Amino acid sequence: MTQEFIHTTVLLQEAVDALVTDPSGFYIDGTFGRGGHSSKIIQTLGPDGRLMAIDKDPEAIAYAQAHFGDEPRFEIEHGSFSEISHFAETRGMRGKVTGVLLDLGVSSPQLDDPQRGFSFMHDGPLDMRMNTSVGESAAEWINRASEAEIADVLYHYGEERFSRRMAKAIIMERQTSPILTTGRLAKIITDANPRWEKGKNPATRAFQGIRIHINKELDDIEQCLDQALDVLAIGGVLVVISFHSLEDRIAKRFIRKHVKGDEHLPTGVPFTQSMLNQRLRSVGKAIRAGKDELNVNPRARSAVMRVAVKCA
Repeated sequence: MTQEFIHTTVLLQEAVDALVTDPSGFYIDGTFGRGGHSSKIIQTLGPDGRLMAIDKDPEAIAYAQAHFGDEPRFEIEHGSFSEISHFAETRGMRGKVTGVLLDLGVSSPQLDDPQRGFSFMHDGPLDMRMNTSVGESAAEWINRASEAEIADVLYHYGEERFSRRMAKAIIMERQTSPILTTGRLAKIITDANPRWEKGKNPATRAFQGIRIHINKELDDIEQCLDQALDVLAIGGVLVVISFHSLEDRIAKRFIRKHVKGDEHLPTGVPFTQSMLNQRLRSVGKAIRAGKDELNVNPRARSAVMRVAVKCA
């Protein structure tokens, strides 16, 4: 890492207060980032407590090794939180984890570093991969995908209503020369957007959609949530912090599904509550950042935190 980028952790105290129910427990931070939540969790743990963190980003791994390497209660895995079951299994902790925290989305260092290619505000190489060592970059995808595929990604993952206009503009521009930088892509998208939203950059939704597609973010979330039920102990806590509606919708539906339990019991047959196979209990209402946090960190305005406890 050639430069330090500041990351302000969202809903820090609220998340750790909800997560850490036993100072001697084993916890998983599925998205280490720059260690804001991990650091607070470690401060809350007793001498027998343990924390395993996971992150796709090689820079996050390097940061963890440099700043947390001497902490005996901490370890980190380079990979996706969609591998959470594997990481727990190799430690003999499947079904024994005290709490799982997922802080979804992109960290501030990723957004603020132009070299990572996430930002439409700063020109840089068009990459957008959270794990820069594997997979197809945004530039590679945007220069080979069909017009229909680009439009679908912008619409479904970016919720961009002008996706078809933008896709057509991208195809036309790349015929002139390959689209290799965030600045050029942002200009193409901005010029193709006929109706700008007040207070929002016209390239916001499109860049979000491309980033989600490149990193398979929604697929990873669904896989991780399913696995979280298996790795958590009875009474274990699941904390999910989302930053846009697609993420939150997945978390909300997942919790609601397992709070409700089985839906296909035969009609007309009496059954007890215990027969519903309810695996989660929702804890309180969704939590959002307060005014004090928003004044310090405007990026927290879209954050939503949901908490559930495994009950079976």
